[in-house]
Amino acid sequence: MKVIICGAGQVGWQIARHLSGENNDVTVVDNNPELVRRATDTLDVQGIAGFASYPDILDRAGARDADMIIAATYSDEVNMVTCQVAHSVFSIQRKIARLRSQSYLNAIYSDLYRRDHLPIDVVISPEKEVAEAALQRLAAPAAFDTESFFKGRAQLLGITIDEDCPVINTPLRQLTDLFSTLRAIVVGIRRDGVLFVPSPGDQIFAGDDCYIFTNTEDMPRTLEIFGKTQSKQERIVIIGGGNVGLGVARALETRTDRVRVKIIEKDRDCAEHAADALDRTIVLNGDGLDSGLLEEANIATADAVLAVTDDDKTNLLASVRAKEMGCPMSICLINDPTLVPLMGPLDIDAYINPRATTVSSILRHIRHGRVRGVYSIGDAEAEVIEAQVLGTSPIAGQKIKDIAFPEGTLIGGLVKAAKVVKPTGETRIDEGDVIAIFAMAKDVPEVERLLQVSIDFF
Repeated sequence: MKVIICGAGQVGWQIARHLSGENNDVTVVDNNPELVRRATDTLDVQGIAGFASYPDILDRAGARDADMIIAATYSDEVNMVTCQVAHSVFSIQRKIARLRSQSYLNAIYSDLYRRDHLPIDVVISPEKEVAEAALQRLAAPAAFDTESFFKGRAQLLGITIDEDCPVINTPLRQLTDLFSTLRAIVVGIRRDGVLFVPSPGDQIFAGDDCYIFTNTEDMPRTLEIFGKTQSKQERIVIIGGGNVGLGVARALETRTDRVRVKIIEKDRDCAEHAADALDRTIVLNGDGLDSGLLEEANIATADAVLAVTDDDKTNLLASVRAKEMGCPMSICLINDPTLVPLMGPLDIDAYINPRATTVSSILRHIRHGRVRGVYSIGDAEAEVIEAQVLGTSPIAGQKIKDIAFPEGTLIGGLVKAAKVVKPTGETRIDEGDVIAIFAMAKDVPEVERLLQVSIDFF
């Protein structure tokens, strides 16, 4: 498939990395020649330096025979015009645009994106994706990473194993014997910075980051078995009242279980906007690093602090200060992946990577067919793919033990006859089943072949 990616920043580069690694014909367009050079030097892609919305630039990028265009520049307006030009001039069938401004995302203006207006097939909102990720982190405070599957009936949990974990030094195959009714599988382990899919004989050690796929009903028990306690989040302090912080506060206000939320926002206009938009949330205008203001927000009695300003360093320092002042849990927004290794030394419990959430969202729409969901793990090291099994798939009608899955893959769970099932070697995969597969990046093309789901479009 021929794909044009407009914007060679973090998101565009990662999407190009995914698609070029799967033998697609990818061209990257950006008005910054350095970013284009970085993409062409590190990836098997072509590069064009220029403004993505210019028809002549898209023509040079091969738009006349392109199958898809992904507009992920830093400008909403450039992304919108790029999709319009791609449609009107080059008749590109599938158009995806990343839009940040909430005004463009208001549901009452959804008609804007019809084919006879602004022909955008899929609109991706990083702020909405990040706000949803923040809510999921708050729902599982003991996990550093979370994602829902099977319409919320299953969860992927990222858990750091502590010294007091009851199951350290225990071979994974024994976990099934010890907890026969537990519907949870360890699908990935990161040890000494290296992510791998474990075998049944592998053990869990203190310091490992484990990715566990579990039935949502079994989530509290799963956390307990792996040495984590699940606490209820009733008092939350949000540092940063922009689109992300506002989105989280709005969602928390709609919950039936009453959650007390306070927002600290440095910019006065932004703080006033947040105060006007929210009903029960208290908004404080000031610096989230100010210990006096944190005291005024009662940070010591809060259950969690969520630092989601647009500055990574502010988020890190605010999280550290909040913990130092008595807040038991901190979650921060981190755009720069090189800062992630600081999470442990700084005692920050969880982080949200906007790039990863946006990449996952875009991949979910690129892998069209019967793929229902895609979640990118770490620095695009692995994916969890949720897909419906087709009757023509090579795996349909076979037992899992008889399927030649690549070594770097593992089935975390499946839905069979509307019931979430923990897979075993004897489980037979039938047409219509929905499965969730943890796959290392290099094995994703083979997984798609087995599912007979290609990157296609209508």
